[in-house]
Amino acid sequence: MKLLITGGAGFIGSAVVRHICTNTNNEVVNLDKLTYAGNLNSLADVSDNTRYTFVQADICDATAMAAVFEKHQPDAVMHLAAESHVDRSIDGPAAFIETNIVGTYSLLEAARNYWKALPEERKQAFRFHHISTDEVYGDLHGTDDLFTETTPYAPSSPYSASKASSDHLVRAWQRTYGLPVIVTNCSNNYGPYHFPEKLIPLIILNALAGKPLPVYGKGNQVRDWLYVEDHARALYKVVTGGVVGETYNIGGHNEKQNIEVVHAICELMDELAPMHERGYPLNTKHASLITHVTDRPGHDLRYAIDASKIERELGWKPEETFETGLRKTVQWYLNNKNWWQAVLDGSYKLERLGQGA
Repeated sequence: MKLLITGGAGFIGSAVVRHICTNTNNEVVNLDKLTYAGNLNSLADVSDNTRYTFVQADICDATAMAAVFEKHQPDAVMHLAAESHVDRSIDGPAAFIETNIVGTYSLLEAARNYWKALPEERKQAFRFHHISTDEVYGDLHGTDDLFTETTPYAPSSPYSASKASSDHLVRAWQRTYGLPVIVTNCSNNYGPYHFPEKLIPLIILNALAGKPLPVYGKGNQVRDWLYVEDHARALYKVVTGGVVGETYNIGGHNEKQNIEVVHAICELMDELAPMHERGYPLNTKHASLITHVTDRPGHDLRYAIDASKIERELGWKPEETFETGLRKTVQWYLNNKNWWQAVLDGSYKLERLGQGA
């Protein structure tokens, strides 16, 4: 089986590529534009694998997409390429509209034209797997409910609205043209190789540098945390065993307030990289660096996934608890300075993004 993975140099995409190259005999074609968040260093462990191919291209380039399908002849597409940071979408929504909506349209059309011309057996086996987010469902504030596959869409930010739009396009291409699609919506991912604009790596690296640890508002926003390698396993199960036309929600069963996450990171840092080893007075705690900053506009208060469908129908469940996954994540950042230092040497300097001004 040959899988075309868009956005395979990104955080989740690279985890999927590593998982497939390491644990299966399938071939992988990684298609990535290599924007600021795409990092081929995240794929160093598999870059020499004979079943791995990298193609640098933009999903918005229809001609390039048609050429990729023609040359590589994939059996399935896993579409992860996206602009994916809420704060950036508030200050600059145009890139999110272009990549997440127009890019998905271009990819769908390339996939549809390719799929139509396949021999019948390959046509029946082909899959277009669209990877999306729980943020399309909006805010669960004030309820104990969980997002299910039938929760109505109510996106709050330009990012989540663009992802909701792409979800609708994918489903329409099945309904109208018969393209065999599957959609997954996941909760907040964390783990190794995460670009440090996101909460968990930002807090780890700021703590290591002795910088303020910025927490939006009171930090009482609730997220369901999913270890990225658990997510990669789930996505592979969906593309190989999921039912065409179905949606599967993927979550970690780990609801935590942001302030709880920050304190948990601080405690791990106190244990694994105490501040006195970096010249601070004995018994100085990383929690002393916590700084509450103005909340971002339209900030959803709670997301939480009901992942019972994928557990019941495909036999997937997360292997990591939040505690085990977070410890692995903090330890990875402490052990892999060369990876994140190369990121920081570029355009991103651990600043808070998305003022929404």
